Amino acid sequence: MPRYKATIQYDGTQFLGFQVQNEGRTVQEEFEKTLARINSNEHIEIFGAGRTDARVHALGQVVHFDMENSRPVEKLRFALDTQTPDDIRVTSLEEVADDFHSRFNPHIKTYEFRIDIARARSPFKRFYASHYSYPLDISRIERAIKDLEGTHDFTSFCASGTTVVDKVRTIYSADVVHDAANQELIFTFTGNGFLYKMIRIMVGTLLKIGNSRMEVDAIPGLLAKKNRDLAGPTAHPEGLYLKEIIYTEEN
Repeated sequence: MPRYKATIQYDGTQFLGFQVQNEGRTVQEEFEKTLARINSNEHIEIFGAGRTDARVHALGQVVHFDMENSRPVEKLRFALDTQTPDDIRVTSLEEVADDFHSRFNPHIKTYEFRIDIARARSPFKRFYASHYSYPLDISRIERAIKDLEGTHDFTSFCASGTTVVDKVRTIYSADVVHDAANQELIFTFTGNGFLYKMIRIMVGTLLKIGNSRMEVDAIPGLLAKKNRDLAGPTAHPEGLYLKEIIYTEEN
């Protein structure tokens, strides 16, 4: 059975997340419906590189799936791209080895988080950027964010509800850019994995530091104490984008 790897984009506004749920619209469900339509109504399961929560977007999510018979790659990509709903796009497709797994093959993820920092929230950004209207010293955020880089136990930045035991992750780069013209802060995090709501908690903590309600050197202590209650609030989901996934040992 040929295995295909697809890179997809989606607007998460109308989704309850990536993974199929008992109730509510999900990316996986919509993609699998489209696969069934072009596969004689036979169900095909897809496997994603990671799960995104409700209202979280993706610019470069990766999924894989198996089909009974090999098909021309571009024709299959075009069929998937044109028959999925308008808030899902299939940007690339390739046939891969049958032992490739989108989730378990080693990879690096990059997430972006956008904050609308205008006094009044833009109605055009309300689904695509979180809003923070309080005073910020951006230089404090720029200093503090670098303390997240490296290999750490990120228990303090993991929401309850996860079944993951090992909370050690490596962040290769953590950066923030102030787009003054558009009144936005753009956070970018690249790492080998992220815990449940980890990025949203990191951003919420950094905003609290920028607002001087937490010390600029607080992050090393938060990491050491491994206590979620000590970190900042969880930022709203609409500013989060799964930007890119790079596989480091593709077969």
